[in-house]
Amino acid sequence: MTEPDNFSSSKILLWALSILGVVGCASLQQPAATTLPDPTPATWTAAAAAGAPASDLSSWWSRFGDPALPPLVEQALLFNTNLAAAQARLRQARAQRLLAEANLAPNVTGSGSAQTSRVEGREGSEQFRASLDAGWELDLWGGGAAGLRAAEAGVRASSLTLAQTRVAVAAEVALALLQLRGTQARLAIAQRNLASQQQTLQITQWRQEAGLVTQLDVEQARTAVEQVRAQLPLLAASSAQTMNALAVLTGRAPGALHAQLQPPSGDAIQLPAAPPGLALAIPAEVLRQRPDVLAAEQQLLAATARVEQTDAERLPSLQLGGSIGLNALSLGALGSGAGVASLLASVSVPVFDAGRLQAQVRQQEAARDEAAAGYRATVLAALQEVEDALVALNATREQLSAQQAAATSARAAATLADLRYRSGLVDFQNVLQTQRTLLLADDSLAGTTTSLATDHVRLYKALGGGWTPNPEENATR
Repeated sequence: MTEPDNFSSSKILLWALSILGVVGCASLQQPAATTLPDPTPATWTAAAAAGAPASDLSSWWSRFGDPALPPLVEQALLFNTNLAAAQARLRQARAQRLLAEANLAPNVTGSGSAQTSRVEGREGSEQFRASLDAGWELDLWGGGAAGLRAAEAGVRASSLTLAQTRVAVAAEVALALLQLRGTQARLAIAQRNLASQQQTLQITQWRQEAGLVTQLDVEQARTAVEQVRAQLPLLAASSAQTMNALAVLTGRAPGALHAQLQPPSGDAIQLPAAPPGLALAIPAEVLRQRPDVLAAEQQLLAATARVEQTDAERLPSLQLGGSIGLNALSLGALGSGAGVASLLASVSVPVFDAGRLQAQVRQQEAARDEAAAGYRATVLAALQEVEDALVALNATREQLSAQQAAATSARAAATLADLRYRSGLVDFQNVLQTQRTLLLADDSLAGTTTSLATDHVRLYKALGGGWTPNPEENATR
């Protein structure tokens, strides 16, 4: 095999590098430093626990005392369709990262050929060839490395987006189950009130037969019974629809959870109790534990790296190529055949493109500015979610305290009115009014108790609960 001319190869490389040095020094620009906007306040405006370490929110759904909630959340984290889509996007980002890494390495291909030629009246000839061809574009200006950094940031952003989807899915499951329990409790309250109203109707009919009251009292009692009865189908339908939503969240067909989540007949509905206390981290710590904020930061870093990658395309590029081959007249003699080697160095320099490359740089710079604005918007939205959740939580606590007192008074008033009516001391209007007031008070109390629990869920979601950093998921490979 013949050796390549080292002196000629060296001259080719020196010639190419000299051109690149002259053009590159005149064109290379330093990328602008990226600074992340930080609108984070020092403390929360709404009242929060102070002087205590932040609560562990990784499995907050186990704090509500409902045994059905943790299994439902775990099933949703395994089978939810939105999570499956986010996992697929993460695999795409990892593949894109491997592609960016592969683009920095040389490319080697092998080939073989066989040729037969024959001229009429003469003996034919054969020729066999095997060769390895290599090509490599040197990353002189760091464009390839910037593309790799962008791909790595994209992997981290996709991993964090997957984590944010987990946070959202867990919160949606908890909100749906709490709303279901609230609706079931309101349905049970309406059924108890219906039974009470039916007893009152029966007593009123007896009194009318005895001549103690008029038919007007009977019709008013019957009206109250039917008004309560009319609420039952709506509450039952709302309960069924919420169970359908929970089934879909856990990756099942609507109706699959009806038997599991339907309370036994006659059993009292126990509303899930909200946790008694919660110690909040300072805003900066909250933002560091929210995956959507971290994902927006990685998207900004990726956009910045793409600016550098695009800017490097405006500069000269150096490609090195070479091949090593063997030629022989027969397949058996190919191993000892004549060797052929070649080396090629080529330089390409953008001369005139009507501003295409410059426009691409400006496009990526605008995309970077958009990512910076998106990062700031994500931070502000995260802060607002926590503040709004704290305000709602404090207001609901005060509302619940007042409604508990109102329900206690309404229950006592209804009992007194019923006793006095049976003794003939008050007319039927007092009974109707106190029964309606009791129904509304109990219904409102159940709704507010549910709202307090759901306010806690929204606060946990706003704080980034339900997610812990996973080194395997956040790895770039």
